[in-house]
Amino acid sequence: MFTGIIESTGTIASMEPHGGDMRLYIHTGKLDLSDVQSGDSIAVNGVCLTAVELPGDGFWADVSGETLGLTCVGQWVKGQSVNLEKALTPTTRLGGHLVSGHVDGIGKVVERWDDARVRFKIKVPDELAKYIAHKGSVCVDGTSLTVNAVDGAVFELNIVPHTLQETIMGHYDQSTQVNIEVDLLARYLERLLQGDQAAISGGSINAAFLNEHGFMK
Repeated sequence: MFTGIIESTGTIASMEPHGGDMRLYIHTGKLDLSDVQSGDSIAVNGVCLTAVELPGDGFWADVSGETLGLTCVGQWVKGQSVNLEKALTPTTRLGGHLVSGHVDGIGKVVERWDDARVRFKIKVPDELAKYIAHKGSVCVDGTSLTVNAVDGAVFELNIVPHTLQETIMGHYDQSTQVNIEVDLLARYLERLLQGDQAAISGGSINAAFLNEHGFMK
């Protein structure tokens, strides 16, 4: 588990294809690795990766073909900057929100504008739109952020200078693709609302289900 509070930015130093999988080496910059051991988790742009080797200035991690297909990892290039966060501990301050490191889909920056603060509009896949709520939490490339506005499958972010400085968001432009993880609570709430329907293969929440259970008038 993570909090979505980025601890450092790092750099993709090596990408080695292995069949349909990938082995990465990530330089971790100022991230303190003194308490990290082989087998520990580190979120890289919001993707939970396992450190399999720790040479000193970074770590090696293996990425499965499934993760390459469901996240932006397959689009990364050598030398690219990435957000980094170590897994939380029982004494970690929960400054953001609970983040699993399991990316739900890929979003796309459709607009950026700079005034008093930098703002973005990001479009998510249609199937994720229902989990994005005004003033709710969303994780973008591992960064815990508050949704300022929602219009269909597009949501708006208002980014403070500190976040721009400490993450890779300052490099975003129109067409940048990002890893999206929706709020865990929203996903579990959907499942709970299904009740006994959850045990039925193919069961899902739709307009008919909501009407039958008194959620629509």
